[in-house]
Parts: sequence; C-alpha cells; structure tokens
Amino acid sequence: MKHPAAAPGTPDPAHRPPEGRLEAAIGRAVRGLRQRHGLTVAALAARAGLSVGMLSKIENGRASPSLAALQRLAEALAVPVTAFLRSYEEQRDAVFVPAGRGLAIERRGTRAGHQYQLLGHGIGKRIAVEPYLITLTEQSDVFPVFQHAGQEFIHILQGEVVYRHGAKAWLMRPGDSLLFDADAPHGPEELRRLPIRFLSVIVSERGER
Repeated sequence: MKHPAAAPGTPDPAHRPPEGRLEAAIGRAVRGLRQRHGLTVAALAARAGLSVGMLSKIENGRASPSLAALQRLAEALAVPVTAFLRSYEEQRDAVFVPAGRGLAIERRGTRAGHQYQLLGHGIGKRIAVEPYLITLTEQSDVFPVFQHAGQEFIHILQGEVVYRHGAKAWLMRPGDSLLFDADAPHGPEELRRLPIRFLSVIVSERGER
C-alpha cells in the first residue's frame, strides 16, 4: 500500500525518524497501561498533573514527553519508567519461507527415511521454536522412540498414521493434532496411508536440546 505523498518540508510517514518511532512506542505503552488500570484520559491526566490535551498527544505519539512527565505518569500507573520503553527496545523478528523452500534438515529420524524441512526458527530469544514439515514415504520406517527436551505439536496434513506417545497411541488423519511433552518416547508407530505429511513444532529453552 502506497503512502500519500508528503507535503514539501513534511517528513514522509513511511520513513519516520527513530525519535518518531520512540514517541509512538511510548504512546502505545501509556495508553495500554491506562486502559489496563481502567482509567480515562482525564483521570490519568489528573493523577499525573498533566493536561488532557498533552496526555492525548503523548498517547498518539504526537508529543515527546519530558523525563519529568514520564516519571509522573509512571508514578500514577505504579510502573517503572522503563515500562514505557520496552516495546521500543525489544527486537521483533520475522522469518519468511516461500512455499517449497524450507531448509532440508538432518535429524535423528532422517536415518529412518523421515524428510524434514525447517520452515523457520526463533531469533535471539530464550525460547527456541522449530517448525518442520515432515514427509513420510514408502522409504520411511516407523520410529516411535524419539525423545528430546521441550514440547512438540504435530498437525496432520496428508495420509494416516498411528502416532505413539509413551503408553498411548492415536490413529491420526488430516486435521488431527497432538500436543505433548517431548521427553517421553514418541513417533510414528504405523504408517497407514502414504504419503504422510505433517507439521511439527518443537518448543524448548535454548541449550536444553
């Protein structure tokens, strides 16, 4: 979507300077905390000793609040001043993988003919998230003894498989899902209808695997 051309001398909204993004982040944080406390703009402005107009400008990212104003707002909302800056400082990442372009990965089941395509990965976070597209074919063996740290979610896209987790087993068809603790033995026990394709999302703390 194209942004309308800015008037001469007016910064293009698509290329806001960093301070504009900081003001917007502070405004969103103030508004979110105010709403969480069930306060109106007028009520918070009175608590913080600010005018309603100034608070409205701060919440909409149209004013750069002074440190004193932020301190008064923090006291009125019973939060540290840093609470207004967290959403600006936190890294927000995204990984896009085009159809059919997942990275082929070798995991323990690869030796049993299980094909893994990594569809993305968490970046720089304490929690590791690994989404895979797994394909089982005539060359695949059953392998119900996977064990690893964290939790795993699987969702069947194609085929039928009897999937075991610990002492229980489920016949899974397209649309079926299973979420489980991954430190118990698990995996496909019977390949009922091939090919089988399913999504597997493994979530664990980094360093656990």
